[in-house]
Amino acid sequence: MAKKVGVVGAAGFAGVELVRLLLAHPEFDLQIITSDELQGRPLAEVYPAFAGVSSLMFEACQPEEFPGCDLVFLAVPHTASLKLTPLFLNKGVSVVDLSADYRLSDADVYELWYQTPHTTPELLDERAFGLPELFPEDLRSAHDRLTQGKPALVACAGCYPTATSLAAAPALRAGVVDETKTIIADAISGVTGAGRKATARTHFCFANENLEAYGVGTHRHTPEIEQILGLKDRLVFTPHLAPLNRGLLSTVTLPLAAEVDLDGDRLHQIYDDFYRENPLVEVLPAGGSPKTSSVAGTDRAQVGVFFERRTRSIIALGAIDNLGKGAAGQAIQCANILCGFPETEGLLGQALPI
Repeated sequence: MAKKVGVVGAAGFAGVELVRLLLAHPEFDLQIITSDELQGRPLAEVYPAFAGVSSLMFEACQPEEFPGCDLVFLAVPHTASLKLTPLFLNKGVSVVDLSADYRLSDADVYELWYQTPHTTPELLDERAFGLPELFPEDLRSAHDRLTQGKPALVACAGCYPTATSLAAAPALRAGVVDETKTIIADAISGVTGAGRKATARTHFCFANENLEAYGVGTHRHTPEIEQILGLKDRLVFTPHLAPLNRGLLSTVTLPLAAEVDLDGDRLHQIYDDFYRENPLVEVLPAGGSPKTSSVAGTDRAQVGVFFERRTRSIIALGAIDNLGKGAAGQAIQCANILCGFPETEGLLGQALPI
């Protein structure tokens, strides 16, 4: 039987991408979509792309009235999930959370970077971290929990952490990176990563024909990347906004350990071997550089790696769709594993060609 699911925050860009994918998913039956702001309006009226495809209407978010859902996706801003997640779990409904509220393992770190109290730190011990290629054991444990009749919580990785970590993890886990030196990550995202409501930075007239760094030295994804990669106080992360609708490219520079003798072929083999069993990560041939256009509309990631002999530096690149592998697609990939379905079920493997 199909799993009944709902999407909270379905009017935002990540939320409506979830809706698009879930409507075509063979194992999930989308029952309810919520938006307090747009309640009572048809989905197809707000997003005409759904005309003739779905008759769903936006409803107010009232967890006690969800129609027998097995699982909900939370596409909400941080702090909102702190209130909603316990309500759903207490009703026996599993949660796949796209927000930042349960990503960081340490509540004190969350409070430092997000400047708000973490009201349910006890859930951090039982949540699964939603980055399947790097933390498969978390999702296996969540699946086991679900099969025992207990609701599970999955905290999906953010978009910048996903692209950056997929690029850097093979080299770091192979032990070829200098453990005493700083790692530099520069990442560029499309405007949809900033959410549906326009700001002075994301308004078309300001974002178009413009590249801009922001959150320099202060971006909230920094501790999440450090947590994933084991780089406490060793990461300089700088995000940039580009005039793209969707897409994210992260370039990570990692210094080679002094005692390691490495060449480009061996480095490439490390990456090939690391992702060999991961169907949604493509390691490009040696010399290949990832492109956001090659993953647009999918949950796929492209990874490329280069060895810069002159400075003994590894330069690793990761390209994703910030709404796909960086948000909605990854959430569905995690939900597939949680529910015991093939992880690629219902996910589009072909990028938009143009």
